[in-house]
Amino acid sequence: MLIVDSQVHTWAADTPERPWSGGGEPHRTVPLTNEDLLKEMDVAGVDRAILVPPGWEGSRNDLALAAARAHPDRFAVMGRIPHDRLSRSQGALVGWRKQPGMLGLRLAFNTPKAAAIFSSGKLDWLWNEAEAEGVPLMILVWHADVHFVDAIAAKHPRLRIVMDHLALKSSQRDAAAFRDFDKLLAIAKRPNVAAKASALPSYTSDPYPFLSLHPYIRRAYDAFGPKRLFWGTDLSRSPIPYRQQVTMFTEDLPWLTTDDKEWIMGRGICEWLGWPADNRSSASQ
Repeated sequence: MLIVDSQVHTWAADTPERPWSGGGEPHRTVPLTNEDLLKEMDVAGVDRAILVPPGWEGSRNDLALAAARAHPDRFAVMGRIPHDRLSRSQGALVGWRKQPGMLGLRLAFNTPKAAAIFSSGKLDWLWNEAEAEGVPLMILVWHADVHFVDAIAAKHPRLRIVMDHLALKSSQRDAAAFRDFDKLLAIAKRPNVAAKASALPSYTSDPYPFLSLHPYIRRAYDAFGPKRLFWGTDLSRSPIPYRQQVTMFTEDLPWLTTDDKEWIMGRGICEWLGWPADNRSSASQ
């Protein structure tokens, strides 16, 4: 079974030679480098990872793309354009996927300022361009803003969209985090929308194996199906070891079939983003 993490941040230290420009605090005080990640993947049995450059580094995609060029069988990239530059970035997605290792674009609208830009209607060029260029999007919004994504998906049926972290709010846990979960499930009616069941241990106060999460995972599975539901970790903020992030899906959800796990754990995200699995690594074999 191919195991592919649908989201990991890697980054370098903030230095005068390569300063951060994005603001915000990193998940860890010590950077998670591409080399560190490879070691952790090998120990945990993870074959591949989608690298998402973190917001605190600013608009940089350089480290992630370098990792994908060096290890094309292990890494690929969902790149970034900062939300405050989106309104003046027309044309940026033309040829976007021609960059070696680049699969698509990740957009984060998880702050009031970013959410205002998202809901303003000023990004029509982006949805049009992404659809025309075949650039899939990963979108981070909270449940309250999912209806904006629904409207975009309806208007652009050839645009592939992935909802990050089941649209959960990072400051919330347990029942509060899932209070408006139905708003996320409703968008599953759009065949061009998928969801990342990623970073889930960060949204509960339960210990492993996070039994309180299981009903929500099942509801997401029932809504999206195994081909549009993708496992992931957001490893740099994970409260548990990497291997347990894997086994909470592969061993602790007995209702998942072998075929289900094949899709959720890796095949689905690779097919959705157009990352052929022919030259897979052997970490989980």
